[in-house]
Amino acid sequence: MKTTIRTITAAALLAVTALISSSCLKDTGYYYGPGIFFPDAVVTVKPLDDQGSSFYMQLDDNTTLLPVGYGASPYKGDEVRAFVKYTEVGGDAGEYDKAVKLIWIESLLTKEMAPDKGSNNAYEYGSDPVEIIKGFPTVVEDGYMTLGFITYSAGFGGQHDVNLIYTGNPDATEDSEKYVVEFRHDANGDTYGKFLEGYVAFRLDGVDGLPDTEGKTVKLTLKWNSIRYGDRSVQFDYCTRESSGEIDGAGDAEGTDEGIDTSNLLKLQ
Repeated sequence: MKTTIRTITAAALLAVTALISSSCLKDTGYYYGPGIFFPDAVVTVKPLDDQGSSFYMQLDDNTTLLPVGYGASPYKGDEVRAFVKYTEVGGDAGEYDKAVKLIWIESLLTKEMAPDKGSNNAYEYGSDPVEIIKGFPTVVEDGYMTLGFITYSAGFGGQHDVNLIYTGNPDATEDSEKYVVEFRHDANGDTYGKFLEGYVAFRLDGVDGLPDTEGKTVKLTLKWNSIRYGDRSVQFDYCTRESSGEIDGAGDAEGTDEGIDTSNLLKLQ
């Protein structure tokens, strides 16, 4: 699946303060000022049939939203992660937790995990550095790892390839060895210029994904190559298809004195 995140979410998500936030403001709203262009949450859009003629949204591991009066899913039969702006409305939500009116919805690039190529991972998937955003929308929930990140780009629309790889030992008894993933980034030579941002979500329980936690909550380790610090890692709480993540006190995402250029967004695949 290919998508380019459009500018409707740019200013909302990446002022410099987002990069040094001390907590993950999950599903409670994230604002730098008034207006309709700031998302309330990141959700999973779940079609109720193959054509997506109706759908609901998973807000977090425990809350479902029913969009009232919206019609078909804009993503047909695909399950995707998306930014949403909504208001709660009265009335019966049926089997869902809340009925809502969607003001806007904007998809993130949503991918399966990539196969581990061992010593060839750098060649296959790249090793260009990024900084992971510490705060919204970086979270692990509903079986997905959703990441916000920044990296260098000349801003001319060059494509950046991003992948998540399972590099743990499925037979290990310790979480720190069993549940390990690596974020890989190939800038395809677009490694100079200003900082631009990107957003991507990875399904964690696919063919090349994580071992089933069998109902237990485990520590999932994310590793990446940081622009400033080299090899970095952070841990999330994870339970297969019932996961949640907090990143307090770990995995800092740092900017530079030059700040962030929000006039453009990375083109991701």
